[in-house]
Amino acid sequence: MSDTVMEAARLMDMLPESEQNFAYEFIKKLVLAWDPDFTRLTPEEAKRVDAAESSGFVDEREIDWSEIGH
Repeated sequence: MSDTVMEAARLMDMLPESEQNFAYEFIKKLVLAWDPDFTRLTPEEAKRVDAAESSGFVDEREIDWSEIGH
């Protein structure tokens, strides 16, 4: 978690509960406006995806894609 996020959480914790709920709903609206279908990657997620894709751990030809999700 970044320092900014931790500071925001600390500041929110100082608010009365009703104002915390307002801040939470505001942040939720910001996130949904930024990524309405939750498909964007955070910088940390992007690093993890890149590392996984370049690791060579599993060759995609070895995966039986027709069996995924069954």
